[in-house]
Amino acid sequence: MNQSPQESASTEATHYLQEEYQRWETLLAAQPAIIQQFLWAQARQLGDALFQAVSQVRFTLPDRVLVDVRDGVGHIGLVPAEQREQLAGGLLNRLTRTDIRSAVRQRLNELDAAADKPIAISAGLIRHATVTYLVNNLLPSGRSITYRSAEGEEIPTLPVAAVLEPESAITSSTDAIAEESAPEEGRGELLVPYVPAARRFYLPQWVAFDDQGKLLVNTVSEAEAYLASMQRFMTILHTAVALAPYMVASSPYQQKRYGMLGQLINQGRALACYQTNDIIHTIKHRSQTHELNRGLSLSLPYFDDQLLEMHLHNFEVVPAGRIMFVPAFVVRASRQEQAQVAQDTRLSFSTRKYLLAQLKLLEEAFAGGNA
Repeated sequence: MNQSPQESASTEATHYLQEEYQRWETLLAAQPAIIQQFLWAQARQLGDALFQAVSQVRFTLPDRVLVDVRDGVGHIGLVPAEQREQLAGGLLNRLTRTDIRSAVRQRLNELDAAADKPIAISAGLIRHATVTYLVNNLLPSGRSITYRSAEGEEIPTLPVAAVLEPESAITSSTDAIAEESAPEEGRGELLVPYVPAARRFYLPQWVAFDDQGKLLVNTVSEAEAYLASMQRFMTILHTAVALAPYMVASSPYQQKRYGMLGQLINQGRALACYQTNDIIHTIKHRSQTHELNRGLSLSLPYFDDQLLEMHLHNFEVVPAGRIMFVPAFVVRASRQEQAQVAQDTRLSFSTRKYLLAQLKLLEEAFAGGNA
């Protein structure tokens, strides 16, 4: 079957990235042990600095480096002593508000273009070691999981339960669950510190909601902290790819991105829905105590699955003034907002879908005069 020009270009780009990743992986592995140790030390220093509040970072090129292998023989190139000490960032970056990640990327790009091959190769190896450190070492590995996509959506976010997973367990969110191991494993009971709903995700320790939207932790603040941890996880992956685009061809990168992306979006949507229900309960309570007769504006939280962030949808329900609150005001405002959101192409289809569902939840909570 002939590929379309777009498909052919995509295949070619993927092949190039795979070759580039394998080239640097092979070249790093071919370095003498002492040079590898030096490169990994620089990688840790650079990798950690990328997520600290610093305006500059120093790193050092090795004094020599294996530049290539020809006919089975490695060729070592010397790095000039005056070129070894490097600085990324500084006063100019503070004035232009350039973050340290952009400064490091810019400096490595400059070194890549050096006419002196040992310098260019050294910079490439430090770049490769740094992004490998970010993806493989700085981020935890998770469970082997599978997600499926909801109807009409592209990103898989719904965890598929394992065949042998217990159907239910009467436990609190912090209880350990005893599972009996298979006879051939020769063990007794295995204590698993997460409920089944959490164990369906890549990193169960950051799961705050089950598939029914029930809060598995003690407070919403804990759920928000989990969301922040998952967002930082994705930021580290994005930083690695920004430094070295070929990292998308790395198996650890692909596994971690797949596992965390689905979990983050799933839990972000669940948090938004939970907070929407909290807003509904608050409105009903304040209505009963006649605290809403001077106007009402709402900030409805929703999760943007393109930006991977929580945002607020602000709208007015009752204008400020001495107006007696009635539930019909919420119904009318919710319907008006649904009409506007449905046409808001700034949001992705799936983001609009879930925001509309929250607005519909708000509408139905006050339909028929419920308050």
